[in-house]
Amino acid sequence: MGDFDDINRRGLVLVGCGRMGGAMLTGWLDRGLDAGAVTVIDPNLAPEWQDRGLRVNAYLPADPAVLVLAVKPQMMGDALTAMPDLSDSLVISVAAGTTIATFEAAFPGAPVIRVMPNTPAAIGQGISAMIGNGAATPAHLDLAEALMRAVGRVVRLESEDQMDAVTGLSGSGPAYVFHLIEAMAAAGEAQGLSPALALDLARATVAGAGALAVHADEDPAVLRRNVTSPNGTTAAGLAVLMDADHGLPPLMARTVAAATERGRALGRG
Repeated sequence: MGDFDDINRRGLVLVGCGRMGGAMLTGWLDRGLDAGAVTVIDPNLAPEWQDRGLRVNAYLPADPAVLVLAVKPQMMGDALTAMPDLSDSLVISVAAGTTIATFEAAFPGAPVIRVMPNTPAAIGQGISAMIGNGAATPAHLDLAEALMRAVGRVVRLESEDQMDAVTGLSGSGPAYVFHLIEAMAAAGEAQGLSPALALDLARATVAGAGALAVHADEDPAVLRRNVTSPNGTTAAGLAVLMDADHGLPPLMARTVAAATERGRALGRG
C-alpha cells in the first residue's frame, strides 16, 4: 500500500495551481498519484495542465481525502466561500498568514494542517514547515508530510505561533538569497569584473556554499572559520560583513523580523 492509496480512491482537490500548486502537483504525479483522482480548481490554469487526465474546474468529489488550498492569502476568502462542507476531508493550506482558526471556521470539525513551503519546492529542493489542529491525527500529519516530501524536506512545528517566524526565515528567505546574489554580482562589477562573469561567479558561489552547508557535518560557523585564514582576504571581507552594528547579523535580524511581523499582520486580517 502506498502513501496515496486513500487519495487515489477518494480523490484530492487542489485549489490554485500556480507556481507552488503546480510544483506540488508535479511531485505528486511523479510519486504515483493518479491524475484522474485530482480535481484542480483554477480559472487561469496553465495550458500545460490540460489533457493530463486531471479533472479541471469540475464538481468536487463528495468526500475527497484531501483538500489543498494553494491560493494567495488575499484570495483565500473567496476560495473558502466557494467550498462545500468538507468536514471529513483533510484540509491543507500553503497560504502565508491564514491561521488554522480561519479554516476551522470554514470547515467545522475538519482536520486542518497549515504548511509553509518555499519557492525552491519548484525544483524539489524546498523545505516545508507544518502544524496541525486538534482534529489532525498522527495519520493525517503523516499523509501531509508524504504530500509535501514531493517538493523537498519537511519539518514539524510545536505550535502555530512559530509559523510566522518560519515564513519570515525560510518562506521569504529565498528572496533574501537572490538579493545576496544580486549584491555580490554588483560588488564584483565594481571591482572590475564584467557583469556576466560577476553574476556567474556569484550564482555558483552561493549555490556551492549552500550545498556544502547542507551536506557537511560541521556547523556553518565551523565552515566559515575553516576558510578564513588569519589576516587573509576572507578575514578582511568578513570584518565588514560581521560588524556588530552595521554588518549582516543586525541587518538579517531586522529583515526576518519585518517579514515575521508582516505574517502576523496578515493573520490578523
